[in-house]
Amino acid sequence: MTGVYVHLPFCPYICPYCDFAKWPYKSSAARRYLQALHREIDAAPTSAGEHTVFLGGGTPNTYQAEEIEDLLARLRLKFPSIRETTIEVNPELVAAADLKTYVGAGVTRLSVGVQSFVSSEMRTLGRKHETQQVRSAVAAARSAGIRSVSLDLMFAVPGQTQQSWRQSIQEALALKPDHISVYGLTVEAGTPYAAWREREPAAFPDQDLEADLYEIAIDLLEQAGFEHYEISNFAQPGHHCAHNANYWANGEYAGFGVGASSFKNGVRSAHTRDLEIYLAAASAGLSIPQESERLEGAQRAGEAVMLALRTAQGLSFAALKERYGLEFLEYYAPIVEPYREAGLLEVDAAGARLTRRGRFVANDICATFITLP
Repeated sequence: MTGVYVHLPFCPYICPYCDFAKWPYKSSAARRYLQALHREIDAAPTSAGEHTVFLGGGTPNTYQAEEIEDLLARLRLKFPSIRETTIEVNPELVAAADLKTYVGAGVTRLSVGVQSFVSSEMRTLGRKHETQQVRSAVAAARSAGIRSVSLDLMFAVPGQTQQSWRQSIQEALALKPDHISVYGLTVEAGTPYAAWREREPAAFPDQDLEADLYEIAIDLLEQAGFEHYEISNFAQPGHHCAHNANYWANGEYAGFGVGASSFKNGVRSAHTRDLEIYLAAASAGLSIPQESERLEGAQRAGEAVMLALRTAQGLSFAALKERYGLEFLEYYAPIVEPYREAGLLEVDAAGARLTRRGRFVANDICATFITLP
């Protein structure tokens, strides 16, 4: 399976924590971008095999539903066999008629950017929607026939407490979504949040509170019947995100649009994040400037290990041996034994996976498999 990611970078407003390639929505710029994006997609070779499509951003539903419909039709010409199609949306922009158009165009998953159901936290995060708009968006998605509805929530937000986080999760569960993603806030350099933390570090939750919030999410969601199938992702049976699962399996993917990333034949690349440079190249049918690196040998295997350990099923020793020629327990012994002794990594004859304790320090553990020479 190959993933297809399409970046739609315009937003009705810019959230202060976001460092994605994004710009405030202007109709003229959005039209120019869509024309350039069409040109890039049209120039791509037709690809056989099974695919997933993910429209991300930005805020993809700043575009008219008919524009999304046309974009997906162009993608189907290049990628005829599509297993799953996801679109990210802001809840305040969701309209019932648009969702029906999405379904007719092949959309099967709706990923709703909620982040919080607590008004004070929504203001802190720069979000503009109200709780009722989330409820309406989910109800409209069900009515339109969207197969899977996913809600994004964020923890470790300034001012967040255990009680307010429980409230957000319980409000989310009351809507009976098929999938919930919970992301710890990461303060990225160059964002307004980075400047805020520099001025007032005490405003941000410490590591102990962040761990407590993550544990609350795990407990509440698992009690509600959700499978904790990846570090940040929980799903009802049958509703795992196939597009993201391909990333975690170190599968190949193609990215279209400004700042979009691709991975093929061991080469990882990313388009320029400069909007004007992207528009000029794509509109003229030229190669889009990008940065790339070839992952080889232990580096490529290390990335595969890192990604697999993020999942509940963990790493298969046989798969690693077949794909990369490495014996996990031999090559990574200096790393594995300390983690196993500390109760962070579980190892059996078939493979390795993080323990519950290990999931709380997953980023640190996974990073060591990449840095080993």
